Amino acid sequence: MLTGNLTGTGRVALTQAGLAPVAALIAWVLYGIGAGQAVFYGVLVALAVSAVLVWRERQSIRHPEWDQHRLIKLFIRAGVERLVLLVGLLFAGLAVLELAPLPLLTGLVLAQFAWLAAMIGHKDKKAR
Repeated sequence: MLTGNLTGTGRVALTQAGLAPVAALIAWVLYGIGAGQAVFYGVLVALAVSAVLVWRERQSIRHPEWDQHRLIKLFIRAGVERLVLLVGLLFAGLAVLELAPLPLLTGLVLAQFAWLAAMIGHKDKKAR
């Protein structure tokens, strides 16, 4: 199975990747192509930010010899990287690509619910 050995953040990224086309299609049908593009971009922004977290998490898993001091520095670096990426991609979407702000932010917020959905789904599987 595809999600067999994924961590929690990996499951979230996979959920967000599956959510992107579905949310974009629904927005496109209900509100038009511009809204669909903006929602798709918003979900992709959240996916990119989650991918940085997955990358840093896998980096720490590959190095069990790292001490707590190095891991906390990696944790802080990942937080800063994610924030810079989020601001940069939102700026690109709003100022450069001139996407509609409300659908873009709706897609971003909707993708954040993937964190909740992935964790609830994983909890249900553990209960069985």
